[in-house]
Amino acid sequence: MLARNPQEAYRRVDFDARVAGADSRQLVALCYEQLTTSLGTALYAAQAGDNRLKSQSLTRALSAITALQLGISSTSEVAGALRLFYESARKAVLDSVLDFNAATIAAIRRDCSDVAAAMLQGAGGQ
Repeated sequence: MLARNPQEAYRRVDFDARVAGADSRQLVALCYEQLTTSLGTALYAAQAGDNRLKSQSLTRALSAITALQLGISSTSEVAGALRLFYESARKAVLDSVLDFNAATIAAIRRDCSDVAAAMLQGAGGQ
């Protein structure tokens, strides 16, 4: 598959390099970046009628959500809120696999961007 899609091969190499050199906060930021990018690509693909790209993008978004869910620290004071947020996002993305709802996906994308921005702002203030 990578031989047929050089863009995907470069994306994967870039992603792997960023993961290898990241601390835990950078990994969370990377997951949010992957999530918002994947949701944006899914929106574009749906509008363009590209079901293959839409499916790949939603799958990538689900992988990012799973990584974020697995990374929740049980000692975090926002753990419960994050669990609920990620589970709601997961359900909405899964629902959009069969019945794509652009408005819902766009709302999730905005919410994830807001959470990521708040997280980065909080990290800068510490």
